[in-house]
Amino acid sequence: MLAPPPALPDGDSPHPCTLAALTFSLLLAACGTAGRGPQPEPVRPADARALIVSLLPPGIPDRAGWATDLHAALTTLELVPSSDNICAVLAVTEQESTFQVDPPVPRLAEITWQEIDRRAERIGVPALVVRTALRLASPDGRSYAARIDAARTEKELSRIFEDFIGMVPLGRRLFGDYNPVRTGGPMQVSIAYAEHHAAARPYPYPVDDGLRNEVFTRRGGLYFGTAHLLDYPVDYDRMLYRFADFNAGHYASRNAAFQHALSIATGIPLVLDGDLVRHGDEGSDRRPGSTESAALSLGPRLDLGAAAIRRALEQGQGPGFERTALYREVFALAERAEGRALPRAVLPRIALQSPKITRKLTTEWFASRVEARYRRCLARARTQSAGPSPG
Repeated sequence: MLAPPPALPDGDSPHPCTLAALTFSLLLAACGTAGRGPQPEPVRPADARALIVSLLPPGIPDRAGWATDLHAALTTLELVPSSDNICAVLAVTEQESTFQVDPPVPRLAEITWQEIDRRAERIGVPALVVRTALRLASPDGRSYAARIDAARTEKELSRIFEDFIGMVPLGRRLFGDYNPVRTGGPMQVSIAYAEHHAAARPYPYPVDDGLRNEVFTRRGGLYFGTAHLLDYPVDYDRMLYRFADFNAGHYASRNAAFQHALSIATGIPLVLDGDLVRHGDEGSDRRPGSTESAALSLGPRLDLGAAAIRRALEQGQGPGFERTALYREVFALAERAEGRALPRAVLPRIALQSPKITRKLTTEWFASRVEARYRRCLARARTQSAGPSPG
């Protein structure tokens, strides 16, 4: 039998009736657009933290600590602490790590050695030379190879690569400034995204050990994960599409809907992956990919030149794409052809690829699993909004 959740700090425990009323008011606030949404009446921080505690799945240790860090993330990012937003973050966290701050990764050492061998082969360094360099003593006294073999989490592995790249000449040659550990923390957020976000908006905590290592903390992982999930403007009618974007990249669901409309307008089958322009090696990324080629075929009908089409598609990672003539006219053509309105969000069709993934998974699978957790959390919130039974 699970132990009862730890008590909140003094002053953070509202009366059950207060919690029920708070839950109900925040459920109403969640009825608008996901993310910032309509502004409800101000909520006392203690009440908001108490709501988060009540919505956490059973059995989570240090519930008050999770509530404090999540509430701080929402507040700092100027996001409403509604049950909608809270449940969205909790659902992603549960899916990605089951609320482990630095979750263990099965077969981590094996995966790491495979990555090292691939990098060595790519730059033409014999594997024996690399293995010899990794037998050198690292700052903690153990060899780099021994630390890799003993690593169980991405945080441990990231530290090893930071040391190896910074202190061993071959490490710099192998990896440059590229640490192969690209995600981390309880929401498995991209470290590159965290660095980009912090450059645009100051990170609210002191950084004593580097921003990369902040991602592996609970406060940093929740902050950047919450930002990646909620801190960008979209007009989705379901949180499902934000979950898909969390996995596939911002606006991937909107872009997949555009690809769907473009396919209808042109009759050209397209993969609905949300990628609007080709990404590749230097020089090759200017060549049209399948989506751009299909759009170019409509150029004369839309009175848009190749440069204008390219400029529009390059806005696909931001909100401005929806304001382009290309976006508007493609949907207009497709809707005339279909005789009906078309969706402005579609789940991207992407097969997930990662050394950590050992079975066939897709972005649709991820988004659906997270949404199921999200709906269970909202059900808990609705139950609480009914208030305590009469005594």
